[in-house]
Amino acid sequence: MCKFWKMAVIFIMMITFVGCGGSNSGSTTILIGISPDYPPFESLNSNNDMEGFDIDMVKELFAIMKKNGGDYDFEFRQMGFETIVTAVNTGQVDLGISGFTYDEKRDVAWSLPYNDSKQVALVNANSDIQTINDLKGKSIGVQLGATAEMAVQEMDGVTVRAVADVKILIETLKAGGIDAVVLDQAVARNYQENGSFRMIDEAMLDEQNYIIAKKTGSEELMKDINAAIEQFIVSEKYSELKEKWGV
Repeated sequence: MCKFWKMAVIFIMMITFVGCGGSNSGSTTILIGISPDYPPFESLNSNNDMEGFDIDMVKELFAIMKKNGGDYDFEFRQMGFETIVTAVNTGQVDLGISGFTYDEKRDVAWSLPYNDSKQVALVNANSDIQTINDLKGKSIGVQLGATAEMAVQEMDGVTVRAVADVKILIETLKAGGIDAVVLDQAVARNYQENGSFRMIDEAMLDEQNYIIAKKTGSEELMKDINAAIEQFIVSEKYSELKEKWGV
């Protein structure tokens, strides 16, 4: 009887071992928190599949890491932007890649930068708002938890509406529920191209470059990511993707 239970325990342990890590190869699966509501960096297409610069970049970074000897796979976990840092810190995901810029209040480790950024205002095409000064007394939408929220809250005489989903902000702007939305320049330019909106090309906030968030400690993964970023940003593929997505 004891021998039977010992064999059963060994069998269960073998099954558990194979199940962890995602494959028999022993590769490490990195879970990436992402909020796909920020085109052209990350969004859902008509087939409900994620696409954008960050999506393509992740594929390139992990391909580079494999070439460098890192045995990594990756898996995206969709979540609200405002929850990603918490998910990173609590170990629900390993990385946060969703148009992050540096903020000392976010208690995470940051990667090397991979793209430039500045925050600008997007208004309806027929709006009388022409400059940042014209935003005084207006209602401005921002993404909840984004650096734009902090920048706009410091402005005098404005009403701030913070919403988790950028798509809701855009629809509210289009319907006249708010006067402007503050977004990353590349995102604002993406919406401007459909003709319904106009971008105020005056920086509301100049930021440090886009970066990847990771929980502090255990730096081996970040070391591998930073090495991949350094190779990626000097490659032809980087230039191709920036042109492809207009970032």
